[in-house]
Amino acid sequence: MNSLLLSKQYGLIHRHVLQMLEEKLSPELTYHSIEHTMDVLDQAIRIADEEGIADEQELFVLKVATLYHDSGFIYTYRGHEEKSWELAERELPELGVNAEQLARIQGLIAATHIPQMPKNHLEKVICDADLDYLGRDDFSPIANLLYQELLTLNMVKNEQEWNLIQVKFLSSHHYFTKSSFQLRGKKEAIHLVALQEIVKAYPAS
Repeated sequence: MNSLLLSKQYGLIHRHVLQMLEEKLSPELTYHSIEHTMDVLDQAIRIADEEGIADEQELFVLKVATLYHDSGFIYTYRGHEEKSWELAERELPELGVNAEQLARIQGLIAATHIPQMPKNHLEKVICDADLDYLGRDDFSPIANLLYQELLTLNMVKNEQEWNLIQVKFLSSHHYFTKSSFQLRGKKEAIHLVALQEIVKAYPAS
């Protein structure tokens, strides 16, 4: 497929997915929102560029997978990755995606499942893009969106429980690509230390 056709195909998929997310995602999803999907897409494109990924077919499957990676939240919270790739499997062939591309897209979506275990370079890129905010200056406001989401859904009780979860998560997380580790790793470590200081003040359970 030539560049022009691939670009046109991606444009159709991009518009379709964003319209679907806009219409169907619950407003209770303050973190797993259309804004999150767009942020992850932006970061995936940036990381791919920094990692030297320039092949148009590679970038196509990466971008489409990123658009679909949280679409399963339309249907369910737990196990949303499986619903995301089921939705991709149902829709993408009608949008011109072939079987090989679809299999790779589904693998990329599955790779974002926590704990992340990417098997190839593109999967490392989407994993790092999905959690890029952990090493950014806007970590706290974005983390608060996730806290509010979990609080609304009765998945955490209070801020103390949430901060303990964050410490555990950041302690076990690491970036997979060299570029993300270099750009985000230091700031992520700073956020972890700050949270560890906060939880030190909590009474022993």
